[in-house]
Amino acid sequence: MPRAATVELPPPDSPFVAFRYRDFRLYQIARLLVILGLEMQSVAVAWQVYEITRRPLDLGYVGLVQFMPGIILSLVVGHTADRFDRRRIMLTCFSGYATCSALLFLYTTRGPHLLSVTPIFGILLLLGICRAFSAPTSQALMPTLVPDVHFQNAVAWSSSIFQLSTIAGPAIAGVVYALGGSATRVYATAVVLFIGGILLTTAMHVRTGRMEHRAASMETVLAGFRYVWRQKILFGSISLDLFAVLLGGAVALLPVYADEILHVGPRGLGIMRSAPAIGAAVMGAVLAYRPLRKRSGLIMFICVSIFGVATIIFGLSRSFALSLVMLIALGASDMVSVIIRGTLVQVNTPPEMRGRVSAVNMLFIGASNEFGQFESGVTAQWLGAVRAVVFGGIGTLIVVGLWAWKFPELRKVDQLRASNTQE
Repeated sequence: MPRAATVELPPPDSPFVAFRYRDFRLYQIARLLVILGLEMQSVAVAWQVYEITRRPLDLGYVGLVQFMPGIILSLVVGHTADRFDRRRIMLTCFSGYATCSALLFLYTTRGPHLLSVTPIFGILLLLGICRAFSAPTSQALMPTLVPDVHFQNAVAWSSSIFQLSTIAGPAIAGVVYALGGSATRVYATAVVLFIGGILLTTAMHVRTGRMEHRAASMETVLAGFRYVWRQKILFGSISLDLFAVLLGGAVALLPVYADEILHVGPRGLGIMRSAPAIGAAVMGAVLAYRPLRKRSGLIMFICVSIFGVATIIFGLSRSFALSLVMLIALGASDMVSVIIRGTLVQVNTPPEMRGRVSAVNMLFIGASNEFGQFESGVTAQWLGAVRAVVFGGIGTLIVVGLWAWKFPELRKVDQLRASNTQE
């Protein structure tokens, strides 16, 4: 049994209730370090690839090669998370992250004039395999660290910690990249951060063991997809995020905006990459203190609409200050959707299926993020960066209207409880 189950429950209204659990604290610090490393590495790779080719399309390929493993392995990763100890899976994935950063470091030391994007894409493919396993496993691990009654609080703080990492990571990467003149120092720093995450995860007491006891079969492997399809509230919330973020993928084109439109260079790119996370972290902290009590579904639709409007304004902006404000608004509005979706998915899923359902959720998230990055790169190559971002924001607003009509159950969700999920 998880250690959290043996701890006396703190008052449910405490905004820091989730941090009373030792394994939750250790794991969140580990995630902080690991996501810092991933974000720093992401900024370095994007700028490095764009410096080599000067083509927005290649920024799309950066997302595509990391997204494809999640598609190919989608039937495997969730089943793995339900059949093996989730803590050990995370340790293996963190070790894989450190290996990929070390490989990027070694390759970059050859010098800028000898670099090609092909080996970088190969390393990113390995990174994508690690992410394909770590993302659903991490989501499935979370409910074992705190009791169900405190899970919304845990999701809020977990999301805020994620955003804090994405605030600091790109900003630090931009400065380190600019000072060092290359990505080598960024990759070396990422290796150190990943090792820290490995050590902290090793110190955790939780052991999930084998959750799914049935023999492996196509029925058990596909159970997560069938469950999400039947639960219309879950399917609606996950697919809404998929298409909204897929179309409104302004973040993927930030290197183009930093270099050619706003003319702020790598330091400005780091600040811009951090801006959505600032908005998200602030919103996460607000929701930890004042959790959603009523009309959660309607609030979700409103916030996704704000996401679309902010994307359009960012696409048209020529002011660095206005662009930062819109990026902050993007992050804040998206955070609401993240917390609502994350709580619904985990609280309404049986423990033995959380790995497979989380794999479906992460497949959708990966499609919206990495494949959305590819879509943005292709669209920008055809239409230009500004038109690609603006049309994406308009598409997001259209999706909100269609989903509000197609999924009335999601729109009418009141409190975030298991009883909201319908067969």
